[in-house]
Amino acid sequence: MTLRHVVAWKMAAQDAATRADHARQIAERLNALVGVVPTIGTLTAGANVVDGNWDVALVADFADKAALDAYAVHPAHQEVVAYVRSVVADRVAVDFEL
Repeated sequence: MTLRHVVAWKMAAQDAATRADHARQIAERLNALVGVVPTIGTLTAGANVVDGNWDVALVADFADKAALDAYAVHPAHQEVVAYVRSVVADRVAVDFEL
């Protein structure tokens, strides 16, 4: 079973330039986890490019829930989480089997 982890965030900043910068930084930090967190199967994160949507999204695949759980607590991921929490207003996530 492969587990797909999909997350989207809305930035807290009011001005568009700051929101875009924070979204870009989140995407870069998440993408940098590939090869660092061994349980990541695939991972792609990107900042929004169409007005009216959430600001940044992540799509990642894991072998199973245990692999997702290991990713969640990995120290490198936790560093990204700390930054994300400092700049976001809202988060939505869905995990489903492929």
